[in-house]
Amino acid sequence: MNIAVVLPWRSQPGRDYAHDVSVARWRRVLPAGAVIDVDTGDEPFNRAACRNAGVRRAARSHADVVVIADADTLAEEGPLRAAVEAAAASGLVHLPYTEYRSLNADGTAQHRAGLPLPDCSALAVQGACSGIYVTTPATWWATGGQDERFRGWGFEDAAWELAHTALLGAPPVRHEGRVYALHHPPGAKEGPQYEANAALCYRYHVAASDPDAMRALVGEREGAAPPHDGAEPVPLPSPRRTDTPDRTGPDRERHL
Repeated sequence: MNIAVVLPWRSQPGRDYAHDVSVARWRRVLPAGAVIDVDTGDEPFNRAACRNAGVRRAARSHADVVVIADADTLAEEGPLRAAVEAAAASGLVHLPYTEYRSLNADGTAQHRAGLPLPDCSALAVQGACSGIYVTTPATWWATGGQDERFRGWGFEDAAWELAHTALLGAPPVRHEGRVYALHHPPGAKEGPQYEANAALCYRYHVAASDPDAMRALVGEREGAAPPHDGAEPVPLPSPRRTDTPDRTGPDRERHL
């Protein structure tokens, strides 16, 4: 199985350590996988666009499975490997965790000093649906990918989860385990762009129970944010049901 790891990434003060730790861990956990930094050059930084561009890049490299990971987030090996194996054939996106732990500054300092991640000071983030996604390129585009109208910090992950559930007939599949987000200076959670992101996400909530409405909402993106690499839009599927359970109960790319 060919695996690629995609990291949306732009160097910023206070973030390089988390990125370097993440890259080193991915090289160790998935030594045969290509690790790809992706920055679409958008201002402000656009994680949705980077994730979409990374999946396109991985598909051109003939990756069977793509791990899309924030450049500050570390997964436990067992759930990650289970997610990779299952995502290859399930037709759904997999999340290798049921608990998302966000390390504070003290917790990240503890980890730098050698303390194991489970023992580091952290906050459990309820309802997290981002951090690390495991998918095939086909499954990613069956959800519509992520909406590139979300810019700067916030909401693209929640909107994507709603689209996944409405269009594929089931939420992303979770695997029992944890992911750990290392501390760094936070993004801005105020201002006109943040408010625009929140308003767009609200539209996803309104459409969540109506697959046709969701498909129409996702279809608006063609005019709002054309693919950065000229790829043709991928037709969205009719919603389906699956027997796979929910286990909760200028593109700049660089190979590392």
